[in-house]
Amino acid sequence: MLRNREIRWLLLTMCSISLVATAVAAFISLETVGITAVTSALLIGCSVLFTRWRYVEIEKLSGYLRQISSGNYSLDVRDNQEGELSILKNDIYKVTLMLSEQSAQLQEDKMKLTNAISDISHQLKTPLTSMTVMADLLSDPELNTEKRMEFTRKITIQLERIGWLVSSLLKFSKIDAGTIHFKKDQVQVNKLVQKSLEPMLIPMDIKELRMLIDGEDTTTFVGDLNWTAEAMINILKNCVEHTPAGGDITISFAENALFTEIIITDNGKGIPKAEIPYIFKRFYKGKNASEDSVGIGLALAQSIITGQNGTIDVKSEVGKGTQFQIKFYKQVI
Repeated sequence: MLRNREIRWLLLTMCSISLVATAVAAFISLETVGITAVTSALLIGCSVLFTRWRYVEIEKLSGYLRQISSGNYSLDVRDNQEGELSILKNDIYKVTLMLSEQSAQLQEDKMKLTNAISDISHQLKTPLTSMTVMADLLSDPELNTEKRMEFTRKITIQLERIGWLVSSLLKFSKIDAGTIHFKKDQVQVNKLVQKSLEPMLIPMDIKELRMLIDGEDTTTFVGDLNWTAEAMINILKNCVEHTPAGGDITISFAENALFTEIIITDNGKGIPKAEIPYIFKRFYKGKNASEDSVGIGLALAQSIITGQNGTIDVKSEVGKGTQFQIKFYKQVI
């Protein structure tokens, strides 16, 4: 304790004052000198003991902080007594809890990143292997023109698939990381539907699907037009893929005091009841999924909709079709 300069200065000051007081007492009487000297010695002793106790407590806190810096967040120094030292202990405990939560969040983020990289690697492995095989076949100088064109077309399809997959996973990563800030515009549902249908018109025309739209032009909700259209396109793509040629897809929408509802219905294959709880899981592929499907479209749609204070539910019956029910609530639920 005496190595601290402030303690040495304190003792020097108290001893100086005591000596001066004792010297002044000598002008009064010897008894006064004795009383002053004893009183001064007791005060200096008490001060030294109290200061020593405080330094021991500070040393304990210092050791506690060293353990925190090494990653041990299990210690508890809370002290429900009055005084600045107790307040300091409680503040240190609050900081410890905050660091513990940040450490857990950081660990969770690392796990998400690891899983995302693992998913991307797994999903890219199949098309890359397929393209490698076809590239080897294309290098054969005796390969006929018809086969050469077929392999080239398949490589192009695989490249487009990889591009779409990487793009979708990047969107997922941004949503998971919270770096996407959805706009809160007043979106006209009619405009949203038209924007969502644009990229689906050719696939629908090829399969000769009929599109029925039912809703008031005044129906709106608060959200992000472009991102919601992205979600709708993924849902419509699922409907188009699973609806037989000549089938129907219906989009209806309405608004009430609590929410705006959009319902997309097809009369396709339907989803088995056992698969319904999993269709929004990332990379889940049902029994009726196409070979090109990677099971990411509906999961992305759900992330976008729930990120805008919305919900999405699905009802389906095998052989009769599937219905997606989207709700955008007007207040936080």
